[in-house]
Amino acid sequence: MSPFPYRLVATDLDGTLLRSDESISDRTRDALAAVVAAGAAHIVVTGRAVPWTRHILDDLGYEGLAVCGQGAQVYHAGEHRLLTSVTLDRQLAGLALSKVEAEVGPLALAASRDGLDGEVLMGPGYRAHEGPLPYVPYEDPAELWAAPLTKVYLQHPTLTDDELTRVVRETVGNLVDVVMAGQGIVEILPLGLSKATGLSLAARRLGVKAAETIAFGDMPNDIPMFGWAARGVAMANAHEDLKAIADEVTTSNEDDGIAVVLERLLQK
Repeated sequence: MSPFPYRLVATDLDGTLLRSDESISDRTRDALAAVVAAGAAHIVVTGRAVPWTRHILDDLGYEGLAVCGQGAQVYHAGEHRLLTSVTLDRQLAGLALSKVEAEVGPLALAASRDGLDGEVLMGPGYRAHEGPLPYVPYEDPAELWAAPLTKVYLQHPTLTDDELTRVVRETVGNLVDVVMAGQGIVEILPLGLSKATGLSLAARRLGVKAAETIAFGDMPNDIPMFGWAARGVAMANAHEDLKAIADEVTTSNEDDGIAVVLERLLQK
């Protein structure tokens, strides 16, 4: 058996490492364990903020670094410690939202507060997604900006996620970054922030280079990560924009797509 060809395996969570019920199959767990035994590191790179990620990492027995919040947070799972955190300029974000609403009308908003226990605020009309933490509803818009934020979530009553992402990018792409991270999840982030920036910071701490990294993902927010890593593998269930730039498309997250690739590489 030849040595595993990569020193770092970067995996997104939702739609990639996790199945639809938020579980991880035994086959995928075994494949990741074999990769680590072969000398590589596994790192989770997710759009979820730390409070929405910790329970999954704990269930995995994962004690390494994780990149959370679309690259905003580098978290040490073993020490339950936030190593780096990038927050959104709230004045700039408010300006960006006002410009977008001038183009498309009122938006429904939610936001992730910074920190290990950062709450997710949810404004009127926002359609909540299921998760391990409750949303904290707010009525007064001033509450949204009362404490540091890592991201703001946007929804529109009629525009699709792709349409909303395009409009926001065209309207305020010089002020903030915008990503589509999943169904009904369009986010604005600090300008220049992406999964790639967070992954590069974490990789540097591990002493690993981009040329030694293979990445797995399923949504357009994984595009920068694929651009950074030596090889990008999209899931069969991935968004077409990600498939278009991937080096390879594997089976779906429900069909052990990560394990299929890792097992093949371990046997080479």
